[in-house]
Amino acid sequence: AKNIVIIKKNMMSRKVDKSLQNSATQGILEQEKFMIKILFICHGNICRSPMAEFVFKDMVEKRGLADRFEIASAATSTEEIWNGVGNPVSPPAREELAKHGISCDGKRAVQLKKSDYDAYDYLIGMDYMNIKNIERMTGHQGGKIKLLLSFAGEDRPISDPWYTGDFRKTYEDVVKGCEALLRCIDGKTL
Repeated sequence: AKNIVIIKKNMMSRKVDKSLQNSATQGILEQEKFMIKILFICHGNICRSPMAEFVFKDMVEKRGLADRFEIASAATSTEEIWNGVGNPVSPPAREELAKHGISCDGKRAVQLKKSDYDAYDYLIGMDYMNIKNIERMTGHQGGKIKLLLSFAGEDRPISDPWYTGDFRKTYEDVVKGCEALLRCIDGKTL
C-alpha cells in the first residue's frame, strides 16, 4: 500500500502520493547541492567584478544553464559603499556591457564578507592585490580563490579600467576569462 496524504485546499480534497512528494523535495535538494556558486571580486565592485558577474550570467543564460549557477560580485574595499549603500556600476562599464546587449541594472557595490568563502565554490579576483585581500579577509589561501585569467592559462591581471580608461580591453579580458572558467566548470560538472 502506498503512503497517501490527503490535502485540503479551497474546500476540495485531493490525494497526493507521499513518495512523489518526497521525490520532488529530493530533486530540489539535489539541485541546490549541485548549484555552482561563483563570486567575482575586485577592489570597488563598480567596474571589473560586475562586468564579470553580468558577462558570466549572460553566458550561462544563453547556454540554458542559468538554473545551475548562483553568480554575484563584491569588493574588497568600502570605497564605493557609503552609509551601507553601494554605488551603482560605473557608467563606462555599464555602457560597455550595454554595447554587447548585457544589462547590469540594479547592481550596487557590496563588500566581500569572511563568510563568503564558505558560501561560494569559486572566489575569483581580477588582480593580484584582489587575491591578497580576499585571502586576508576570508582567512584562507589558494583553493577556491583564483585569478580570473588563470582559467585561460594566463598569469596576468585584468587591468582596472578606472585607471586605464580602456573599458573595451577590460571587457575583452573578462570575456576571455569567463569563457575559460565556464569551459573549466563544464569539464568538471556540467
